[in-house]
Amino acid sequence: MLPSEDPFLFLHRAGCPDNVIAHCHVVHDLACQYAASRPVDRELVSWGAALHDIGRSQTHSLAHGQIGADICRAYGLPKEVARIVECHIGAGLTAEECEAEGLRPIDCVPQTPEEKIVAHADNRVRGTTVISIKERLETAAGTLPEHILRRIAALADDVENL
Repeated sequence: MLPSEDPFLFLHRAGCPDNVIAHCHVVHDLACQYAASRPVDRELVSWGAALHDIGRSQTHSLAHGQIGADICRAYGLPKEVARIVECHIGAGLTAEECEAEGLRPIDCVPQTPEEKIVAHADNRVRGTTVISIKERLETAAGTLPEHILRRIAALADDVENL
């Protein structure tokens, strides 16, 4: 069961910087817009989107997803919220990709509609500006492998057509 308090209080409690909290607000609003017209758990999307970057209270590396999930678990939040946080990076990472990046080798590819919505909404927000998925892919083209870019594009198609 989700707590009755505002999820953004958890970001403050964890020590997230103001710019991360501002980013989380924009991702939250966009994710909630997606959820509003889809048959999903809207409260879960709201909490997952609000807390997706809670791990940035400790690191800005790729590990922030897994660390954030651990923080959510430590706060006693539902496993579904922790899983959204764990899976939100790009279009997720396979266990093999996690291991190659020095992370725990667990499958962090979004599976549920709620996980997919939050990951996609995060892909569409740069700082506090909502961008198109085309802009995200163009920006990432020089830094991410082609198979990851294809995964991000496929996630976008999946969420836009839920």
